[in-house]
Amino acid sequence: MNETRQNRTWFLRGIKDGIPIALGYFAVAFALGIAAKKAGMDVVQAGMMSITMLASAGQYGAITVIVGGGGYLQMAVTTLIVNLRYLLMSCALSQKVDPGLGMGHRFLLSYPVTDEIFGIAMAVEGRLNPFYNYGAAAVAAPGWTAGAILGAAAGAILPRRVENALSVALYGMFLAIIIPAAKKNKIVAFVVAFSMGCSFLFAKAPVLREISSGMQIILLTVLIAGAAAFFFPVREAEEGGDGHAS
Repeated sequence: MNETRQNRTWFLRGIKDGIPIALGYFAVAFALGIAAKKAGMDVVQAGMMSITMLASAGQYGAITVIVGGGGYLQMAVTTLIVNLRYLLMSCALSQKVDPGLGMGHRFLLSYPVTDEIFGIAMAVEGRLNPFYNYGAAAVAAPGWTAGAILGAAAGAILPRRVENALSVALYGMFLAIIIPAAKKNKIVAFVVAFSMGCSFLFAKAPVLREISSGMQIILLTVLIAGAAAFFFPVREAEEGGDGHAS
């Protein structure tokens, strides 16, 4: 009985902390839903994509592949590479939960591993009760999915000018992620600037622009991220003093 009450307390705490995340997710997913509609997806498809993958960058990568006419394999590889950081987050979370936690709970915990839910979960002192993540996901996931569905529905009826204006919000989200990190670390700023330059080159160069957009994402992500990790490795002292990586 005490365990049930404790789980309920943690679940309600997760809901409380997840409400601000849900509101932010709704706004971003709305813009993503518009982008999905522009790529030819209907409301059901946009909703299914969002409820099965709580990842803005991953979904945007998939939409880019669709627009570029890429195949399923290319889409799978693109989303795998873009979402690879969640593997590291899952490993970190596995060290925070009780070692005796069953496989069922661990499997459920893997679904709502996002940057924001990971952040609030890692901020919990001591061992992490899985019901805290369940509570956060109970409001965050519907907020994300609802935003995508309404965005796709709005994309079907809104004038083209309004649709294009709302689509800018998606790029604003990426800027909000990149700029703070770039301001804190010159190496990150250099990698971001270099990535933008390479992306522009791939879009304009006669031979490179023939490569599909999905394959461009794969090549640029693997090559630039790999080179940055090789030439600018993160020292243990830097990892310890920075709290946790996003």
